[in-house]
Amino acid sequence: QAAMVIIDHTTGRVVATVGGLGEKNTARGLNRATQSTRQTGSSIKPLADVLPGVEEGIVTPATIYADLATTFGKDYEPQNYNKFTGLRTVRTAVTTSQNIPFVKIMAELTPQKSIEYMRKMGISSLVTAKENKEHNDENLALAIGGMTYGVSPLEMAAAYATVANDGTYIEPTF
Repeated sequence: QAAMVIIDHTTGRVVATVGGLGEKNTARGLNRATQSTRQTGSSIKPLADVLPGVEEGIVTPATIYADLATTFGKDYEPQNYNKFTGLRTVRTAVTTSQNIPFVKIMAELTPQKSIEYMRKMGISSLVTAKENKEHNDENLALAIGGMTYGVSPLEMAAAYATVANDGTYIEPTF
């Protein structure tokens, strides 16, 4: 199954959505595009790390990070899906989706600040320690898409529409 949402970023109007394939299950009534949350993986990096990092003056597209095996805290050792690549600018780290530079950005930015920005972009599924002591997203894994609940396609589309709309969030409407 898959889901998709397309938003006109200037108006917030949802112009297309697909919430699943096959015969419509009216009894269940699940629309994956609006009701299901999933882990975002690397697609969260611009929203969670780059945009808040730029806005807070932590990074520019030309900021250089070492993409090398790194241990954060006592035991968090994120890996790349591909090899470590050495010195990389933020711009080039995005193009090959390296993980270490973005975890380093998150460490400087803080997960709390990242959550603050993402909530302003309409992502409501994030959880803080204050809201839930057992499960929360206030950790460095947030930088690369590690979340308690994930994000719905509708909220991801709205967050990216915020970027396209020069930082102004418009609540999606159907």
